[in-house]
Amino acid sequence: MGSSRAPERDAAALGRAPAVLLVLSGLALVVLLLPVVSLLVRTPWTQLADRLTSPEILDALRLSLVSATTAAALSLLLGVPLAWLLARVDFRGRALVRALVTVPLVLPPVVGGIALLMAFGRRGVVGGPVYDAFGLTIPFTTTAVVLAQTFVALPFLVISVEGALRSADLRYDEVAATLGAGRWATFRTVTLPLAAPGVISGTVLAWARALGEFGATITFAGNFPGTTRTMPLEIYTARQADEGASLVLSAILLAISVLVLASLRERWIGGTPA
Repeated sequence: MGSSRAPERDAAALGRAPAVLLVLSGLALVVLLLPVVSLLVRTPWTQLADRLTSPEILDALRLSLVSATTAAALSLLLGVPLAWLLARVDFRGRALVRALVTVPLVLPPVVGGIALLMAFGRRGVVGGPVYDAFGLTIPFTTTAVVLAQTFVALPFLVISVEGALRSADLRYDEVAATLGAGRWATFRTVTLPLAAPGVISGTVLAWARALGEFGATITFAGNFPGTTRTMPLEIYTARQADEGASLVLSAILLAISVLVLASLRERWIGGTPA
């Protein structure tokens, strides 16, 4: 009990929080929450039942959930080894590789879509030879949706897992090595379990980012109902003719994202459940 009260005593010793920090914190919350609250206030909830049973909405929702889950799984498969490489192995150019990993975070979405077209388009660096050899095209397909979502979501997982690996005690790896475990065995039985919270949080963030992806998707995959029209694209389409529908769909997507993130918030931000 005494140790649990120590932080309270320390906080009391430091005195009250400075007013300027409280004011700026309040403004930050307003910036973050005002748009969301405004959306919820303006949403015509009476249309919710009709929208949820609409075949177009159900198709877009199904495609969003399937493609975002697939993109998160791909990010997990590819991102964990890359994060381990960045956190555990010293090699020339590591800082450059780390910088390149974060490029999709700052790249304008439409530029990301064009870059994907240049890589996987019918005349792209990879897509061209694939089309010439097998007649397969990737752009404007469901595969393109998953690729676009993976492109923007992967950095979130890599950054999260790398941070978890860096904070994990390296001595456990060293003890495993002294007991005769190889690096692969150490990775599977020691490193990965220690980094599990970071892996979970990175996967959730990657999934949430993939679910909300819009710019690269519409540029690389197009906006075809049932094939590439995800929920963000459905919202964009509905916005052209029916503002109420776009608000309802936005609220649905917001609810799904918040529900998933809130259910895992303890692992995500290291907080405690209410």
